[in-house]
Amino acid sequence: MIGRVAVVIPAGGVGARFGRRIPKQFIKIQRVPILTMTVSHFTRHPAVTAIVVAAPESHIERTRRALSPIARRAPLAVVPGGRTRQDSVWLAMQALPDDAEVIVVHDAVRPFITRRLIDAVVRAAAESGAAICALPIAETVKRVRDDVVEATLDRSELWAVQTPQAFRADLLREAHEKARRDSVVGTDDAMLVERLGHPVRVVRGLAENVKITTPEDLRRARRAWAR
Repeated sequence: MIGRVAVVIPAGGVGARFGRRIPKQFIKIQRVPILTMTVSHFTRHPAVTAIVVAAPESHIERTRRALSPIARRAPLAVVPGGRTRQDSVWLAMQALPDDAEVIVVHDAVRPFITRRLIDAVVRAAAESGAAICALPIAETVKRVRDDVVEATLDRSELWAVQTPQAFRADLLREAHEKARRDSVVGTDDAMLVERLGHPVRVVRGLAENVKITTPEDLRRARRAWAR
């Protein structure tokens, strides 16, 4: 059974590598900011009771303006983000209600998620405590050092991880607290939970659930949206 779900959207980056004057989450697809597209999936979800977006401190008002068209659908707050994605998730969690049972963490620039995927990840987390979505890697993967191949890895055990990721609220808070005590920065929230020794369930993700990180990603997203 899915209980009260709270959502954290770390959007604290300024997108310096994207080559635009504004952070990439504010770039528009069909006149809608990517961030607005992403968050709207959660404002429409009946189980979501709170959403917190961690935004760049210099873009708090821009973030609020971008979200204002959808802010009435669900309780939605904007807080300043941190130096790293992990810091932003931590700061956003401090603004969540204490009665949240499951916390979902989702990338601000993954706007093509679906209700079905959200449900699958949240349901798996409610059952087992922690869940991610991912896709098996199809390409050959090699470990390389100094531009020389060291080994070809067995791709049958390798998966490319996406978001949303979902966790029992107390488990995610414990994982972040331990990471802060140990000065550990993880590549995703699941890694922090793994450090506790807690198993993380894997739900099959979606090929279209791309993270828009490069100009080419943006061009592909605009073409896909126009179809």
